[in-house]
Amino acid sequence: MPAAVRDLLQRYFQALNDRDARACLALVSADVTLEPNQGFVEHGREAFAAYLERHMRCYRESLEQLVILTEPDGRHAACEYRVQGEYLATDEGLPEACGQCYEARVGAFFEMQDGLISRISLHFNLPDWLAQVDD
Repeated sequence: MPAAVRDLLQRYFQALNDRDARACLALVSADVTLEPNQGFVEHGREAFAAYLERHMRCYRESLEQLVILTEPDGRHAACEYRVQGEYLATDEGLPEACGQCYEARVGAFFEMQDGLISRISLHFNLPDWLAQVDD
């Protein structure tokens, strides 16, 4: 089971790097839960699609140095990775975007159900990110 989860998550992160929202959506359950670092929990593939659209409009990111840890039964996984990014368009409630570059280490936690991702919880150092983009 851990190999299948590892493959699922590698495909998910590759789709993010490729900026392929359709491929990302194919890997999540219809009732996926997204728990962003800051903000409200969102539920469902439609809400996740809106999140991806906004994220891809506002940010261009490369996710590197991916480390995936899985539990033996494959229900949960944790990932750590490094983001190299560019802030393209102002995201609501955040500083004005003007092409600022940033990098951050991110932790993500996942639940899987029926071979799909059913929960994504993202964690990073928001004050550090704000300092990098607040010119």
